[in-house]
Amino acid sequence: MVVTSSTGDDLVTANVTGQDGDVDFAFVSGNPALDLTGTVRSRRDDPLDALTGPADLERWVAQCDALPAPVTADADTFESALSLREAIYRLALDRVLARPFDPDSLEIVNDTAAGPVPTIKLSNAGQHLSGDLRAALSHIARSGIAVLADPDACLKECGRADCTRIYLDRSRGARRTWCGMDECGNRIKAAAYRARRRASATAEERRPEGTI
Repeated sequence: MVVTSSTGDDLVTANVTGQDGDVDFAFVSGNPALDLTGTVRSRRDDPLDALTGPADLERWVAQCDALPAPVTADADTFESALSLREAIYRLALDRVLARPFDPDSLEIVNDTAAGPVPTIKLSNAGQHLSGDLRAALSHIARSGIAVLADPDACLKECGRADCTRIYLDRSRGARRTWCGMDECGNRIKAAAYRARRRASATAEERRPEGTI
C-alpha cells in the first residue's frame, strides 16, 4: 500500500513496508487519533506500517485503552481504518504547519465521525466502552476532531530526525521535543552521548603531546 508522507509543505505518496509478526504498539501521542497515525513509522524515508492486515488492527484496538474491545475487522473495515488514519495524519500535519485543512481529508474524518458510537457504561471498575470496529473508528474520528479543533492544543512533530509521529504536547511550557521517552527520547539522548564521546576522543587525539 501507499501512505502520505511529509516533505515540508507538500505530501507525497510512499511505498510502505509491512511488518510481519507481533508488534509492540506505542501510545505516546496523547490522543487515540494521533496514536493511529503513528502506526506508520518514519514516513519520510523508509515507512514501516505496523498495520498490515485486519488482525493487526484488531490488536491495536485491543491495546488502546480509549477504545471498545475486542473488535473484529474485515477487509472493508480495515481499509476504512487506513483511510481514516491517513486523513487524520494529513489534517494533523496541516495543523502543525499552520495551513488550511485538506478538504478530502476533512470529508473522510467527518463522515467517519458521523457513524455509530460506542456504548458507554459506568461500573465500580470504572468506565467501559463497547461496540464494533465501526464504532471504534467513529470514536477515533471524534477524538481527532476534538484535538484538531482545539485552538489551545499544541501539536508537534517528533524532534527525532527519522520519526514523523505527531503528538499532543501537554507539558508545562510546551517544552516536550519528542513523541515519547522510550520511543525516541532515549535514542536522542544516547546519540548525543555517543557524539560527545567521539568529540572528546577526537580532541584528545589532536592535543599536542605534553600539554595538559
